[in-house]
Amino acid sequence: MIFDILTIFPDLLDSPLNESIIRRAREGGQVQIGVTNIRDFATDKHSMTDDRPFGGGEGMVMKPEPLTAALESVKKKNGSGRVVLLSPQGRQYNQKVAKELSTQQHLILICGRYEGVDERFIAESVEDEISIGDYILTGGELAAMVIIDSVTRLLPGVLGCSDSAEKDTFSRQLLKHPQYTRPRTFGGQDVPEVLFSGDHAKIEQYRFLESVRRTMKRRPDLLRQESVAFSKAEIKLLKKHQLYDRIKELFQEQA
Repeated sequence: MIFDILTIFPDLLDSPLNESIIRRAREGGQVQIGVTNIRDFATDKHSMTDDRPFGGGEGMVMKPEPLTAALESVKKKNGSGRVVLLSPQGRQYNQKVAKELSTQQHLILICGRYEGVDERFIAESVEDEISIGDYILTGGELAAMVIIDSVTRLLPGVLGCSDSAEKDTFSRQLLKHPQYTRPRTFGGQDVPEVLFSGDHAKIEQYRFLESVRRTMKRRPDLLRQESVAFSKAEIKLLKKHQLYDRIKELFQEQA
């Protein structure tokens, strides 16, 4: 998969894109990442990529000409891709969107800055706008890194364990169950005995129930979503532990 990032601050991306899983994915050939400096495509002597907004107002707006030239350069090099503008006005990013983007062969991520991007560039060239949350960042570089990290780990062969991505938090609108490692006792707290039972069916049931309980406590909004679907065996288990009626109440609260 190819990621191309268009930014006016390329140095911000150096370390995060050369560490841990992303570094290994690049070395293994699962991903190719290019960073393009939009300033290189400015035509004035000061390499200006922004200007004051027409009609007055605060701040600066990113100019359409260098953005368009930078985008065309990337497309000429790596072919057309899905053009995504990182913007607080975009659709909310979540695991479902990450999975959607992981099916693309080429993502072109444009890092917005200042008060925004000239609307004519957006209308002409941008296919998707994405926000990673309801808060304002200085620029889209951090958002681009979030997307690259979350999408890369979904690609085949990137993670050491093939089940890791499938069983992550949000993989099925449930938070992940509590995790434990050595030592067996810490701070007066013991690891649950079931995890030492060797009975994989019981362990999976325990983890499923704890996942549901944690989601009910911390993120009940996830359980209210229509995408949550339990199997017959899971429903039976939830009923046995008096959890199913509470989950139905959450659905009713949504209605």
